[in-house]
Amino acid sequence: MARDDIDAMVLKAVATTLTSFGIDEDDRKELRADLHHLRRWRRGVEQLQSYAFKAVVTVIVTGFVVAVWLGIKVTLGK
Repeated sequence: MARDDIDAMVLKAVATTLTSFGIDEDDRKELRADLHHLRRWRRGVEQLQSYAFKAVVTVIVTGFVVAVWLGIKVTLGK
């Protein structure tokens, strides 16, 4: 098979698949923009999860340090 024939079959397969999902062949730019928006949204959510995890760890460590400090303070105060 020639490369042109393979390319034509691939393009037809992609167009058929997109059409079966309800996406017109002319809406490729719009689909690309939608996927770009979803990628940015996913990255933002992942970054937010990272910040939330760091905040939780910080609160737990701070609470532990304060508990140890209060324990030492009470022990030395007696």
